[in-house]
Amino acid sequence: MSLNRRQFLTTSSLALAASTIDLRRLFAHAAPGQAPQAAPQTAFTAIRGTVGFFTGQGGTIGYHISKDGVVVVDAQMPATAKICLDGVKERDGGRTIDYLVNTHHHGDHTGGNPVFLPAVKKILAHANVPKLQREAAARAAAARPDAPAPEVVVADTTFTTTWREAVGADAMALRYYGPAHTSGDAVVTFEKANVVHVGDLVFNRSHPYIDKPAGASIANWMKVLDGIAADHAADTIYIFGHANAKFQVTGSKADLACMRDYLGALLEFVRGEIKAGKSREAIVGIKDPLKSFPDQGPLIPRVLTAAYEEVAG
Repeated sequence: MSLNRRQFLTTSSLALAASTIDLRRLFAHAAPGQAPQAAPQTAFTAIRGTVGFFTGQGGTIGYHISKDGVVVVDAQMPATAKICLDGVKERDGGRTIDYLVNTHHHGDHTGGNPVFLPAVKKILAHANVPKLQREAAARAAAARPDAPAPEVVVADTTFTTTWREAVGADAMALRYYGPAHTSGDAVVTFEKANVVHVGDLVFNRSHPYIDKPAGASIANWMKVLDGIAADHAADTIYIFGHANAKFQVTGSKADLACMRDYLGALLEFVRGEIKAGKSREAIVGIKDPLKSFPDQGPLIPRVLTAAYEEVAG
């Protein structure tokens, strides 16, 4: 399936600031009586071969840069997308980016798409992502009718189950394992480097966002993580969308297993609370840390609500 080239939707979203905003000005101003917000720290980190990652504001960006092929995975928010794009240009000699891949539709992974748009040949995502992105933008517009309306750029090229293509010195393979964090999560493998970007399929030692309106499934998410681990080597390095401040945004199969076990423990805990006769309100209000998962910290309503809805049907 393929969408029209450069297809985009203009809508309203507070999270999607205009891409022309200078980062220093954006974070220098604050409401009266509030201290100015500090600009996010940004960094490029090499991993293996031609592959590395960029951290800034939003989901971790992955990149592959060689003399004859460039790929960027995810786009963060407009301000840090500009910093990332400038850094990529410095490293690739100004070469046009072959692909910008969106691992899923959330704004902290796609908000920077308009910034990257003039510099990329194609924007690639799972087939469900453009629709999910438009729906999320429409909800944001309805919630904030007076907010500014920057453009929202969606993928012009999509895939359904798998995608593979040589990109310069490496080959990029994409796979959709089914509903998990959303119903459009792409896993991006750089085969020669043996590095895999899993997007928000892993929140390393932190509570995840489980997007039920976008088709998330906690039970299937566990199967997806097992499938990813089975399809890759023991020494594969994984890039995660997010991580607890005390942990890294890269890791190994052990971290995938930890995420899977956390999700299983979350479902089992909520199932037990329901069987004990507790109300939804009581369960969602629980704040004790999940047993055996202290690093995530106290439970929060966001994950308990999603688990309750899944268990209770």
